[in-house]
Amino acid sequence: MIIKRRRQFKAEVSTSSLNDIMFFLLLFFLIVSSLANPNVIKLLLPNSKSAQNLSKQQITISVTKDKKYYIDSHQINFDDIEPLLKARISTLQEPTIILRLEYTLTVQDLADLLEIGTRLKVKMVMATNKTPGS
Repeated sequence: MIIKRRRQFKAEVSTSSLNDIMFFLLLFFLIVSSLANPNVIKLLLPNSKSAQNLSKQQITISVTKDKKYYIDSHQINFDDIEPLLKARISTLQEPTIILRLEYTLTVQDLADLLEIGTRLKVKMVMATNKTPGS
């Protein structure tokens, strides 16, 4: 009697190159995420039909919807804005302050910041998103 042996084939997946692929994907996403947005504070800005780029020395003031104030990504109290700005603009020639306010804030919140700019006699510009299709 002849006994036949059954050979069982098992499916194998070669994963030796997956380490290299994962390394390159991780490297790619790290580089892209660091270049994507220099402003770390997430805000929904109001829309505008025209946009203007500034090339002067800039200071950014961001205000979130829960009224947290940031100067260049550093959280501060509202009462500390004027002294800090006065110190910062004394070292810059023709400074421009970019106001990044959440679109849900009131006009009074914007007016309070513009009043500080008027007292310091510095140019202030409000950041907006360009309206799609314009």
